[in-house]
Amino acid sequence: MMTKNLGWLATPLLTLIAPAAHAEWALNMPKGITDVSRSVYGLHMLTFWICVWIAVFVFGWMIYSIVVFRHSKGAVPDTKLVHNTKAEIIWTTIPVIILIGLAVPATKTLIETDDASNSQLTIRVTGYQWKWGYEYVGSGVSLLSTLDEKSNAARQLGSGIDPFTVEHYLLNVDHPLVVPAGTKVRLLITAQDVIHSWWLPVLAIKKDAIPGFVNEAWFKIDAGAIGTYRGQCAELCGRDHGFMPIVVEVKSKDDFDAWIKTQQAASAAAAAAAAAPAAAPAATPAAAPAKAS
Repeated sequence: MMTKNLGWLATPLLTLIAPAAHAEWALNMPKGITDVSRSVYGLHMLTFWICVWIAVFVFGWMIYSIVVFRHSKGAVPDTKLVHNTKAEIIWTTIPVIILIGLAVPATKTLIETDDASNSQLTIRVTGYQWKWGYEYVGSGVSLLSTLDEKSNAARQLGSGIDPFTVEHYLLNVDHPLVVPAGTKVRLLITAQDVIHSWWLPVLAIKKDAIPGFVNEAWFKIDAGAIGTYRGQCAELCGRDHGFMPIVVEVKSKDDFDAWIKTQQAASAAAAAAAAAPAAAPAATPAAAPAKAS
């Protein structure tokens, strides 16, 4: 019986420590790959450590008071103390000073995150059920980003596919958003049907995509941060909400320019092929010779 009970206890424990299940699991937010994301991280850590020291002080004082002034040591509660002006001034002034101290870096970071001026590239981001649309404004290039085929096959009920055998399960797409490093990119975020949320942790961006409304965000990725980064829709947008990942592929400026030119050529070829049948004149039957009267 004891062995059976230990087995029940071991199963969830092994699940928690399984490396495949938690390969990308982390306790803290990432520092990111932009100046803004690092500012957000720094503000987060500053606030966190202030909260830690407040907790240490408050709980330390409580524990000290409970241990030293306990009834078993003959402590007698003071029933006459109602107000203490000095104590009230202290416990009001200190929190105000802490809040003012936090307001300065918080305001600076907030202003920085909202300053999308002087952007060098604008991308219109549109949320659909359940995919993302990206339009590179002024370039004629647009694409739809949908959950990749392998993840889509593995997620089906009764597929028989082990999700742990699928690389980047539910975090991969067929067409990622391609952006250049070292370039200030402005995002115009909206939705076509319901509310979605475009969330990419390494950029410290989480903006709601709302039908009929445009939210704005921006980023400038470090020149050396070439690579692929992943996020997800962070709004409960429907039954397939969990199958709406965000993948951003960061290229160098030269590689991005070459990619844009390739996409423009492909779009032009597709447009020409679609227009060719419509442009071809319809065949007209030969006119019958006129009869002599």
